[in-house]
Amino acid sequence: MPDPAAPPTSPVPLTALLARRDLGLRLLAGPAAEESAVHWVHTSEMADPYPYLLGGELLLTAGVQLSDPDRYVERIVAAGGAALGFGVAPVYDTVPAPLAEACDRHGLPLVEVPPGTPFTAVARAVWGLMAEARHHELRRVSGAQQGLAAAAARPDPVPAVLRQLATRLDGRTVLFAPDGTALRAAGREPGPEVSSALAAMTRVVRPGSGRPAPASATDTAGSGHLAAYSVAGSEGLVLGVATSHREPGDHTIAGVAVVLLSLLTAPQQGADEAARSSALVRLLLGAEPADVAPLLGEGPWTVVHAHGEGTPPQLGSPLVDVRADTVRILLPAGHEVTGHPGWTLGVSSATTPRDLAAADAQAGRALRRAEATRTPLVRHGGTGIAALLDPEEAAAHARTLLATLGPEGPLHETLRNWLALHGSWDRTAVALGVHRNTVRQRIARCAALLGADLDDMDVRAELWFALRWTEGQAGSHHSADR
Repeated sequence: MPDPAAPPTSPVPLTALLARRDLGLRLLAGPAAEESAVHWVHTSEMADPYPYLLGGELLLTAGVQLSDPDRYVERIVAAGGAALGFGVAPVYDTVPAPLAEACDRHGLPLVEVPPGTPFTAVARAVWGLMAEARHHELRRVSGAQQGLAAAAARPDPVPAVLRQLATRLDGRTVLFAPDGTALRAAGREPGPEVSSALAAMTRVVRPGSGRPAPASATDTAGSGHLAAYSVAGSEGLVLGVATSHREPGDHTIAGVAVVLLSLLTAPQQGADEAARSSALVRLLLGAEPADVAPLLGEGPWTVVHAHGEGTPPQLGSPLVDVRADTVRILLPAGHEVTGHPGWTLGVSSATTPRDLAAADAQAGRALRRAEATRTPLVRHGGTGIAALLDPEEAAAHARTLLATLGPEGPLHETLRNWLALHGSWDRTAVALGVHRNTVRQRIARCAALLGADLDDMDVRAELWFALRWTEGQAGSHHSADR
């Protein structure tokens, strides 16, 4: 079985769950709790839970059909389960010794859930800890962003940004020259193996003769985590980062540093460019967009989104945001926008600096239309869905959006019914003739494959239209698996 895909949630260390005194959980067998993390919770009394697990679960059971403990644990491990929570009472007075032995043998953490702790309380605790982790990460990223912006405003900004980044990520930061030599560095120096591997990674993100290069790359060396970022507009500079561990927000924090270094290391900055750099720094320090808009000039301005391979298009503008998947460009509205070899472009309508957020959304929609219709360049042409896509183009976009769900089948049918019934598990189960837990498993699988938050109404609306556009195109739907 392939390794299960982790869901788009912050994992909860098993140690944090065991530390909750109100739950009274105890680790009875298996590896140390420090080695395990829980991505979600699932309750099942099936004799074989394998078909209902997606990987990363804390599986809760009272052992109603526990006839072969070794086989039971083996199947949980094969499905990628993170841990097993065994509820004492009403079926068993104590955790069965053969089950503990099987967990030790297969390396699965076994947690005792006391009689006074409902399974729903365990699940609620996991969701609460996840919410705390997300809040903590947002605060960490926000604090790092402000610290980097303040460092960029100091008299010697490049070393200050590198020092701030090294402090925020608790690692080593290096600015490499086009020939691979280290120009500036900050933070504690790693071992020779990590330093050598980090220097070698600069070749991955530095464009060669006729060779496209990604904007960033990651790797590991020994016990260290490595990342390299191309500094746009600097003619070959690369930011290298080496850390002993990696957090979910590290890439975002490093991305802010790359933007600042791009501005600080640009070959020249005239009065206009300096004003625009000042606008960016003020935004990063918390200023309102309306307050810094005058620094961009009267406008009007146009936003361009681009996706492709090779050297990113700049279209004659220094205001370029290079990301792993999409390049965003801000340029005066009078500047002619034409196609770029190997790239697909979406262009917004002209707008004032105060309405750039709306123009950014227009460019994104235009790019999606261009990709769906395989057109090199599409300009925003109005409002409303009818103005954006004709039926054939809508169907093409829908197929692209839903491609990760695979061919038309139970996942499409379940998601279509679930959205039509406003997310009701019970009504969807009745409509499909399956158990409500099967509906939950399929919707969770859809969220993991799509990499989307299905609680977001914008996501639900887009998926609903996509499913409606593709309905009937794949022939009759297959009957749902029972």
